Amino acid sequence: MPGGRQFCMFYLDKLLFGVGLECVQEVIQSLDITRVPLAAEVVSGLINLRGQIVTAIDLRRRLELGPSATESEPMNIVVRSDDGAVNLLVDEVGDVVEVDEGTFEPVPETLRGKARAVILGVHKLENQLMHVLDTEKACQIFVEAAAAGATASERN
Repeated sequence: MPGGRQFCMFYLDKLLFGVGLECVQEVIQSLDITRVPLAAEVVSGLINLRGQIVTAIDLRRRLELGPSATESEPMNIVVRSDDGAVNLLVDEVGDVVEVDEGTFEPVPETLRGKARAVILGVHKLENQLMHVLDTEKACQIFVEAAAAGATASERN
Protein backbone atom coordinates (compact mmCIF):
# COMPACT_ATOMS: atom_id res chain seq x y z
CA MET A 1 0.00 0.00 0.00
CA PRO A 2 1.79 3.17 -1.10
CA GLY A 3 2.03 5.78 1.65
CA GLY A 4 0.99 3.18 4.22
CA ARG A 5 2.37 2.65 7.70
CA GLN A 6 2.18 -0.39 9.98
CA PHE A 7 0.96 -0.23 13.56
CA CYS A 8 0.84 -2.67 16.45
CA MET A 9 -2.66 -2.24 17.86
CA PHE A 10 -3.59 -2.56 21.53
CA TYR A 11 -6.51 -1.83 23.81
CA LEU A 12 -6.89 0.18 26.99
CA ASP A 13 -10.35 0.47 28.52
CA LYS A 14 -11.87 -0.81 25.22
CA LEU A 15 -10.23 2.09 23.35
CA LEU A 16 -8.07 1.14 20.38
CA PHE A 17 -4.52 2.49 20.23
CA GLY A 18 -1.65 1.97 17.83
CA VAL A 19 2.09 2.33 18.08
CA GLY A 20 4.32 2.46 15.00
CA LEU A 21 5.65 -1.01 14.29
CA GLU A 22 9.12 0.42 13.73
CA CYS A 23 9.21 1.31 17.47
CA VAL A 24 8.13 -2.12 18.74
CA GLN A 25 10.90 -4.40 19.93
CA GLU A 26 8.65 -7.25 21.09
CA VAL A 27 5.32 -8.21 22.64
CA ILE A 28 5.29 -10.44 25.72
CA GLN A 29 2.32 -11.97 27.50
CA SER A 30 3.42 -11.80 31.13
CA LEU A 31 6.52 -10.72 32.98
CA ASP A 32 7.56 -10.43 36.61
CA ILE A 33 7.69 -6.78 37.58
CA THR A 34 9.81 -5.61 40.49
CA ARG A 35 8.23 -2.65 42.25
CA VAL A 36 10.40 0.43 42.83
CA PRO A 37 9.81 2.39 46.04
CA LEU A 38 9.18 6.12 45.54
CA ALA A 39 8.97 5.74 41.74
CA ALA A 40 6.76 8.03 39.69
CA GLU A 41 3.08 7.04 39.72
CA VAL A 42 3.16 5.84 36.09
CA VAL A 43 6.07 3.46 36.74
CA SER A 44 4.84 -0.01 37.67
CA GLY A 45 8.39 -1.21 38.25
CA LEU A 46 11.31 -2.81 36.45
CA ILE A 47 11.54 -5.96 34.37
CA ASN A 48 14.55 -8.09 33.53
CA LEU A 49 14.42 -8.67 29.78
CA ARG A 50 17.15 -11.23 29.12
CA GLY A 51 19.63 -9.33 31.30
CA GLN A 52 18.48 -5.84 30.28
CA ILE A 53 16.71 -3.83 33.01
CA VAL A 54 13.66 -2.13 31.48
CA THR A 55 11.22 0.34 33.05
CA ALA A 56 7.56 -0.74 32.95
CA ILE A 57 5.09 2.10 32.41
CA ASP A 58 1.41 1.61 33.19
CA LEU A 59 -0.37 3.28 30.27
CA ARG A 60 -3.67 3.24 32.18
CA ARG A 61 -2.14 5.53 34.80
CA ARG A 62 -0.32 7.55 32.13
CA LEU A 63 -3.60 8.26 30.35
CA GLU A 64 -5.60 8.66 33.60
CA LEU A 65 -7.95 5.78 32.74
CA GLY A 66 -8.26 4.23 36.20
CA PRO A 67 -7.80 0.60 37.17
CA SER A 68 -8.81 -2.26 34.89
CA ALA A 69 -12.23 -3.81 35.44
CA THR A 70 -10.80 -7.29 34.83
CA GLU A 71 -8.42 -9.36 36.91
CA SER A 72 -6.31 -10.39 33.90
CA GLU A 73 -2.62 -9.59 33.83
CA PRO A 74 -1.59 -6.75 31.52
CA MET A 75 0.20 -7.45 28.27
CA ASN A 76 3.66 -6.03 27.63
CA ILE A 77 4.72 -4.09 24.55
CA VAL A 78 8.44 -3.36 24.66
CA VAL A 79 9.21 -0.28 22.58
CA ARG A 80 12.45 1.46 21.70
CA SER A 81 12.69 5.10 22.74
CA ASP A 82 15.50 7.66 22.72
CA ASP A 83 16.39 6.49 26.25
CA GLY A 84 16.42 2.78 25.38
CA ALA A 85 13.82 0.05 25.75
CA VAL A 86 10.64 0.76 27.73
CA ASN A 87 7.86 -1.70 28.58
CA LEU A 88 4.30 -0.41 28.08
CA LEU A 89 1.61 -2.24 30.06
CA VAL A 90 -1.67 -2.53 28.12
CA ASP A 91 -4.95 -4.44 28.57
CA GLU A 92 -4.85 -6.45 25.36
CA VAL A 93 -2.70 -6.62 22.23
CA GLY A 94 -4.43 -6.60 18.85
CA ASP A 95 -3.20 -7.21 15.34
CA VAL A 96 -0.64 -5.49 13.19
CA VAL A 97 -2.43 -3.29 10.68
CA GLU A 98 -1.24 -1.28 7.71
CA VAL A 99 -3.09 1.99 7.20
CA ASP A 100 -2.98 4.60 4.49
CA GLU A 101 -1.70 7.99 5.64
CA GLY A 102 -4.82 9.49 4.02
CA THR A 103 -6.94 8.13 6.90
CA PHE A 104 -4.97 10.13 9.49
CA GLU A 105 -6.85 12.89 11.34
CA PRO A 106 -5.66 15.33 14.02
CA VAL A 107 -6.36 14.68 17.70
CA PRO A 108 -10.14 14.88 18.30
CA GLU A 109 -11.33 17.90 20.27
CA THR A 110 -13.20 15.56 22.62
CA LEU A 111 -9.95 13.97 23.86
CA ARG A 112 -8.99 15.62 27.13
CA GLY A 113 -6.44 15.35 29.92
CA LYS A 114 -3.04 13.72 29.75
CA ALA A 115 -4.16 11.47 26.90
CA ARG A 116 -4.28 14.48 24.59
CA ALA A 117 -0.57 15.15 25.19
CA VAL A 118 0.56 11.66 24.11
CA ILE A 119 -1.73 11.08 21.13
CA LEU A 120 -0.46 12.19 17.71
CA GLY A 121 -3.87 11.81 16.05
CA VAL A 122 -6.22 9.07 14.91
CA HIS A 123 -6.67 6.78 11.94
CA LYS A 124 -10.20 6.02 10.83
CA LEU A 125 -10.48 2.26 10.52
CA GLU A 126 -13.49 0.32 9.28
CA ASN A 127 -15.38 0.16 12.60
CA GLN A 128 -13.48 2.41 14.99
CA LEU A 129 -10.78 5.00 15.53
CA MET A 130 -7.20 3.99 16.28
CA HIS A 131 -5.48 6.52 18.55
CA VAL A 132 -1.83 6.83 17.47
CA LEU A 133 0.43 6.87 20.52
CA ASP A 134 3.50 9.12 20.58
CA THR A 135 5.90 6.62 22.18
CA GLU A 136 8.52 9.23 23.06
CA LYS A 137 6.03 11.32 25.03
CA ALA A 138 4.34 8.26 26.55
CA CYS A 139 7.73 7.00 27.78
CA GLN A 140 8.72 10.28 29.45
CA ILE A 141 8.40 9.75 33.17
CA PHE A 142 9.49 12.95 34.84
CA VAL A 143 8.28 15.62 32.40
CA GLU A 144 5.44 16.91 34.58
CA ALA A 145 7.52 16.84 37.76
CA ALA A 146 10.37 18.71 36.07
CA ALA A 147 7.96 21.31 34.66
CA ALA A 148 6.37 21.80 38.09
CA GLY A 149 9.83 22.19 39.66
CA ALA A 150 10.84 24.76 37.04
CA THR A 151 7.68 26.76 37.70
CA ALA A 152 8.33 26.73 41.45
CA SER A 153 11.96 27.81 40.97
CA GLU A 154 10.88 30.65 38.69
CA ARG A 155 8.73 32.03 41.51
CA ASN A 156 11.72 32.19 43.88
